Amino acid sequence: MMTIEAGFVENKRDKVGRPNNKMIRKKKKCMRPKRRRVLQKLFLSCREVFKGPGTVPLPRDVQKLCHILNRMKPEDVGLSKDLLFFQPGREVKGTPRIMCTTIYKCKNFSLCIFFLPQTAVIPLHNHPGMTVFSKLLLGSMHIKSYDWADSDKLEEPGPSTSVRLARLKANAVFTAPCNTSVLYPTSGGNIHEFTALTPCAVLDVLGPPYSKEDGRDCNYYKDFPYSSHSDGDGEEEAKERGSSYGWLEEIEMPEDLMDGVEYLGPPIRETNC
Repeated sequence: MMTIEAGFVENKRDKVGRPNNKMIRKKKKCMRPKRRRVLQKLFLSCREVFKGPGTVPLPRDVQKLCHILNRMKPEDVGLSKDLLFFQPGREVKGTPRIMCTTIYKCKNFSLCIFFLPQTAVIPLHNHPGMTVFSKLLLGSMHIKSYDWADSDKLEEPGPSTSVRLARLKANAVFTAPCNTSVLYPTSGGNIHEFTALTPCAVLDVLGPPYSKEDGRDCNYYKDFPYSSHSDGDGEEEAKERGSSYGWLEEIEMPEDLMDGVEYLGPPIRETNC
C-alpha cells in the first residue's frame, strides 16, 4: 500500500481513502488565502491560453504559464515536504507504483499530479499533438527526453528494423524547487522519461489532454545507444553522434504502471471563468 498523508490521498489499487475531519480542519486552517488563489489563477490562465486541439500556445502565453508555475509551491495543491510519503529512504515493497490524480480536465487542457515513490519510473512516452508544462513540486528526479530526428538526415537502419532515430534533448537530474519544463508537439523533448531519485510530486499541465478517440493516445518506448544500429559510421563519428542521438523502439504499455486516485486538494471554481 502507498499513502500520501495529511488527508490528501490514500490508495491500495482500486481503494481510495478520504481524509478525516480533523485533518480537513487542520489543513484549511493553516492554508493562507493567497496560496488558495494560486491554483485558481493557473486554471483561469489555462482557459485563456489553450485554444483546443491542433493549436500551440503563443510564446507570450507560454511565458505567462511558466511565470505562474515557476512560483507554485506544494502547498498550492495541498501538499507538504514534511509528509511521510516524501521522506527519502522510505521503503516501498515490490515494484513502486505511481499514482496520478486529476485536478481538472476538459477538451482543451488538463491539470494532473503524478506521485512517484523513490526508484519509480515512468518509461519513455510521447505526447502527440500536445504542449506540456511539467513542474516538479517535490523531490529529485532524472529526466531523459527525445525528439524525433527525421529532419537530421542521418542514415536510418534497414526497413527490417523497428527502431527510429531520435535526438536527445535532456538527460539530467532536476531537484525541486526548479523551473518548469515545456515540451511541444514536435520539439522540446516530446518523448520523455521520469526516474524518481527520491519520492516526487510532479504537476503536469497538458494541452490538449490525451484522447484515444481524437488520435492522442500515449505510446511507450525503449531507447538504445546510437552505436547499436549504426554500423556504417566510423568509431569517432559514432562516438560523437552517440552523445546526441539514440534509437527508440515502441513497446507495449507497461502493466500495472499507475493507479488513479481522487484529488482532495484545494478546489477549482469554474464559476469564475
